[in-house]
Amino acid sequence: MQTRRAVVRRHGGVRHRLAVTGALACFVVAVYVAVVLGGGVLVGQTDSPSLWLSVVATVGVALLFAPAQAAIERMASGAGHPAAATPYDVLSRFSEAVTGGYGTGELPARMSRVLAEGTGAQWAQVWLQVSGRLTLADTWPADARADVRPPSPDADGVDSTGVGRRAEWVRHGGRSLGVLRLQERAGTPLTGVEQRLMAGLAAQAGLVLRLAALRAELEDSHAELVSRAGDLRASRDRLIAAHDAERRRLERDLHDGAQQHLVALTVNLRLAQTISGRSPGRAADLLAEQAGAGRVAIDTLTSLSRGIYPPLLRAEGLVPALRWAAATSSIPVTIDTTTTERPPTAVEAALYFCCMESVQNAAKHSGAPCVSVRLADRADRWRLSVVDEGAGFDPQAGLASGTGIGLVNMRDRLDAVGGTLTVDSRPGRGTTVTAEVPRIPERDAVGTLSPVADPAA
Repeated sequence: MQTRRAVVRRHGGVRHRLAVTGALACFVVAVYVAVVLGGGVLVGQTDSPSLWLSVVATVGVALLFAPAQAAIERMASGAGHPAAATPYDVLSRFSEAVTGGYGTGELPARMSRVLAEGTGAQWAQVWLQVSGRLTLADTWPADARADVRPPSPDADGVDSTGVGRRAEWVRHGGRSLGVLRLQERAGTPLTGVEQRLMAGLAAQAGLVLRLAALRAELEDSHAELVSRAGDLRASRDRLIAAHDAERRRLERDLHDGAQQHLVALTVNLRLAQTISGRSPGRAADLLAEQAGAGRVAIDTLTSLSRGIYPPLLRAEGLVPALRWAAATSSIPVTIDTTTTERPPTAVEAALYFCCMESVQNAAKHSGAPCVSVRLADRADRWRLSVVDEGAGFDPQAGLASGTGIGLVNMRDRLDAVGGTLTVDSRPGRGTTVTAEVPRIPERDAVGTLSPVADPAA
């Protein structure tokens, strides 16, 4: 419907020009007939036109032409033959559109409409440069089947994405902010005046597109922040649930393990104290047995503490802790590292537990003959990758089914230190888990590690 109205407006402009031209011709003929022929009859000279009457008629036409043209144009417009907008009119309307108090979000729509109506194009578009890429802001008419591929303007204003398309870059302060693009009608290319009109619109649109692009970038940032806030809330809830579950596990393990050993040790020590007076020998034997019970209690507590935070990780760093864990793995693990620095404590813990989770998943589910672990420190980030050539899986399907809780835990650990987790896996193609954490000078407590050879566990 909007396209049809644009066609009617353009054809109406042609009819307006024809009507005005015909009426002006009739006006000139009428003035000539009235002055020359009518005046000749009055003065009795009908055999040939009078020279001075011809001069009077010419002067009269010259004086009355402009008022007559204005009156005829008004009558033609009132009779249903509106005038086509001149380039000056289009530029004036464009200025009114961008300074008329409209919201920034409405400006691309008004700009595309003014461009389409001013040039009689089949459709017109406004593209914005947002975050380094062209993004479609609006198309006029809205029901047009316009191309949604980004434009590719040439130096002469031709858009190479299609036949009969024109595009002009919009710049402001030496910076490209967007593109105005239109599709010419079949068999009706833009005239030179319309091409200059399009270039003039692009020259005027710089500040407007800058404001519109800033608004679009703010909307993108807001959407990203909202999504990030949702992820953080979900991560916080999972961490709280994990902490509660870990606390209950520790309480259970302490109650069923170390506490029972300590209770038995306490009872036996009191028994030895009780019988020491009556049977010193038996008391001495009972005390000797408690040394072993004490060692069992210590071993139980040590085992529990290793599950919380490996002592080797705290004492010597990430690489030695990974090598120790690899030596006890049920699947051969190769450790390869090029780093000579220790990551910060929080980063070490996140990378260590992510690596252990990945190795355990590979041992349980992949069927791979071995696992490769590589740790590298780059100028801007720490990078840990765990690779196996096993059965592989679909990460999205695992998360959707709820079986990918290990991946969720790894992401939560890395989120806590500003890192990211990437899982590249497909059924039958193996799995690569990559953890990356940015290096932050204020956070990094830099130490040194002695280079070591690449062993295979």
